[in-house]
Amino acid sequence: MKKVITYGTYDLLHYGHIRLLERAKALGDYLIVGITSDDFDKNRGKFNVQQSLMERVEAVKSTGIADEIIIEEYEGQKIDDIRRYDIDIFTVGSDWTGYFDYLKDYCDVVYLERTEGISSTELREKNYSIRLGLVGGSAVRILEKYYRESCLVNGVEVVGVYNNEIADEALPDLKVPIYNDYDKFICDCEAIYIVSHPSQHYMQIKTALEKGKHVLCESPLTLTNQQTEEMFNLAEEKNVILMEAIKTAYATAYDRLLLIAQSGRIGRILSVDATCTSLDQEDSVDNESKYSWNSICAWGPTAMLPVFQLLGIDYQNKTIVSSFLNKKTHWDGFSQITFLYDKAVGTIKVGTKVKSEGDLIISGTEGYIYVPSPWWKTDYFELRFEDQNNNKRYFYQLDGEGIRYELVAFIKSVKSGQSGAYIDRKITEKISEVIEGFYSGDSVVDIS
Repeated sequence: MKKVITYGTYDLLHYGHIRLLERAKALGDYLIVGITSDDFDKNRGKFNVQQSLMERVEAVKSTGIADEIIIEEYEGQKIDDIRRYDIDIFTVGSDWTGYFDYLKDYCDVVYLERTEGISSTELREKNYSIRLGLVGGSAVRILEKYYRESCLVNGVEVVGVYNNEIADEALPDLKVPIYNDYDKFICDCEAIYIVSHPSQHYMQIKTALEKGKHVLCESPLTLTNQQTEEMFNLAEEKNVILMEAIKTAYATAYDRLLLIAQSGRIGRILSVDATCTSLDQEDSVDNESKYSWNSICAWGPTAMLPVFQLLGIDYQNKTIVSSFLNKKTHWDGFSQITFLYDKAVGTIKVGTKVKSEGDLIISGTEGYIYVPSPWWKTDYFELRFEDQNNNKRYFYQLDGEGIRYELVAFIKSVKSGQSGAYIDRKITEKISEVIEGFYSGDSVVDIS
């Protein structure tokens, strides 16, 4: 019996896929189809696969062409599979001609001509394209990153930038129109990404939602719990998507460490300690400016994320210790917040005028998880135990600091009409509540 194997993502299964599978089957007597896992697709640079692994498996299975379906999960698996299944022929589309010649040492390699005029990429661009507007501000570097990353995600067309915080010439050359009329800007967009100063978020989000536009907004979503709750309710009323943009939440490594921590591998979690600091002047601009980002807004949401996701939002009390460069404008160069729970404690340290080790440590009764600096864009973390022989390291590729994954999740949510956010609404509201307390002076100790 002659065995044939082929591999693919098979996203949005179409006629071209089916023809390729039929021709692969005709090369032998038994066809094995390897379908790439979600994580492996990300590692290969495929960030906008629209269907889940199980949806793709079921689609291939329903064709009745494959005799066996396996999952491709890691680099180098093709050689292992060829040996394990005693494969005679490896085949793939002609667009890969020459790339898999190294497999000729293990079996015959056949490149099949693809069906012209159809591809999953074209289908994604046709069915999932959105006109995205960027609401800019003094956080120029973040705006530039989102523009650059959006160009790498199929189905996103950046149509313009709205800016009312800094001079237009201070914006990077994004090669898109710059709007000064927000209403005109909103009308030309299908969805918007907001990275303006937090004091402007509420009105900008509200205006966009009222006009039926989808919104992805940097955290904090607003500066009060009531306003954040109001915006989520408005989004539901208008049947549009509102998502909080904390890119860390969409990084594969971060997602995996949460699952491991919650699984009980390190026992009961007793403390979560997160530190985020920077000395980059562009992060703060000028503490006299009404559009400067203080430490609590620039870093607070990111640092609070693992605390609330692992320990919950129902802490008993909190204490905020801050060093202010300008008490009148609540411009803190450094803040530390301690959240006391019934049987655990969470601590964050944030600052734009202080430098510390930017790591994340999750301590449990049986071990701990260590994420080195800068933990908020990690591709690596460690499980550590008393017996070092049980320690384990985890590596996951991270591209675009998680921004690409966040944009893909946003697009999927827009097109499906269902929120695919990795951040629970209650956590978003709690972040706004903590920042509201900071501005009101609730439980704040001044060490200036």
